[in-house]
Amino acid sequence: MACTTILVGKKASYDGSTLVARNEDCGSIGFTEKRLDVVLPEQQPKVYKSVISHVEIPLPENPLRYTAMPDARLRDGQWAAAGVNAANVSMSATETLTTNPRVQGADPMVERIPAKGKEGEPDYVAEVPGGIGEEDLVTIVLPYIRSAREGVLRLGELLETYGTYENNGIAFQDVNDIWWLETIGGHHWMARRVPEDSYVVMPNQLGLDTFDFADAYGEQKDFLCSADLKAFTEKHHLNLSYGDAFNPRDAYGSHSDADHVYNTPRAWIVQRFFNPTETKWDGPDADYTPMANNIPWCRVPERKITVEDVKEVLSNHYQGTPYDPYAKKGDPSERGLFRPIGINRNAHLACVQIRPELPEACRVVEWVAFASNVFNAFCPLYVNVNRAPAYLTFTPENVSTDSFYWASRLIGALADPHFSENIAHIEHYQENVAWRGHQLLNQWDEKIVEEKHSYSSATALLEEANEELAKMLREETDKALANVLNETSRLMKNAFARADR
Repeated sequence: MACTTILVGKKASYDGSTLVARNEDCGSIGFTEKRLDVVLPEQQPKVYKSVISHVEIPLPENPLRYTAMPDARLRDGQWAAAGVNAANVSMSATETLTTNPRVQGADPMVERIPAKGKEGEPDYVAEVPGGIGEEDLVTIVLPYIRSAREGVLRLGELLETYGTYENNGIAFQDVNDIWWLETIGGHHWMARRVPEDSYVVMPNQLGLDTFDFADAYGEQKDFLCSADLKAFTEKHHLNLSYGDAFNPRDAYGSHSDADHVYNTPRAWIVQRFFNPTETKWDGPDADYTPMANNIPWCRVPERKITVEDVKEVLSNHYQGTPYDPYAKKGDPSERGLFRPIGINRNAHLACVQIRPELPEACRVVEWVAFASNVFNAFCPLYVNVNRAPAYLTFTPENVSTDSFYWASRLIGALADPHFSENIAHIEHYQENVAWRGHQLLNQWDEKIVEEKHSYSSATALLEEANEELAKMLREETDKALANVLNETSRLMKNAFARADR
């Protein structure tokens, strides 16, 4: 599934938080309705069965409560996408990645093989379940981990045991660390700890451009991998580097024409945003172009990164470049040439912010938005809760403005055809939700700290806080919808000016 991920180490963020954010984007032939959920321990299954692959996995005892962003309809399973558990550990799964035929031939994907014939007949062949995938990962990993590193190790064990039917990248986060795991073929994987002073952008391509096998098989300070990854790489001649060098992006990834239109331009535009002056981004002698294969996996930003920066880059549509589909100047053949980050098919955006200066009771907030990021607003919510506000959990099959998901979809669809006339309304909406969200967080943070609440005693108060945040969000969303509806109605093609009623 097409997505874009941003990872920000604690020394690269404005307040010492670790930040993990990802767009989940729908497929090209439809839209996937999403909602926010809180999964309580008693709601977690004892044995998990995948809807897509039919694999069955026994789960550990004593799961933790966790938040999730599942599909509203559950036609293809949970697809829980992103969440935070009661140990203040987050997981975002997944960023769909690319690979190459050499990897797939050496370690094929674990696809489900349907049954043949009728059971009981001589020619009957039983079904062979497939591996695990994006549908499953949050549900079978997040409730059972207490650190980002534990998340890597649990998922790594599951991948080696059950295999996977797709290439994915997964982020794990705690108050100190962010780990990024990439699957390699059906059963192999590698992971790297994000440097504390750096950020990472992942645009649907296998991204790691360096890997230290000595550390992965030794101290495991910054690198982890499947037990036989080095031997597997050597046996199948996957290393394309000379001498002792090793670039996993070359070994396990892809550099196709499709990547150069769909994937690498997104890395180019985000790094252009965070490192605008120390790199030459344009012209024939640019250091990196939108189609470059060597854009670094991680970089130190030129200034510290805020939550608002994360929202802005994950809403990007190449504004300020010739590739902006909304541009009115420049070469028309270049507009819309590359796949934007902020696209019509954005289903949801979640950014987990783990704030080290606050007590564990209110340390983690999850910033949430639905539908196209160009037009939606980013609202913070506390995760130490047993229920979420109805405005974010309610995503009915029929369109309803009582649902934040549907209201967000309506705003985007109405604003897009008349972008330049509506963008002021959108920016006003986004800014209002952002500053009012920060204001409410400050008020409730102070209350939790002053009253010295424990993790458990704060839960009821934070549920109240979330209701107040959701009320603010609905007020601003309803106002924005009214403004955009009025603006677009005035610009309908059947308009005719005459002073009558």
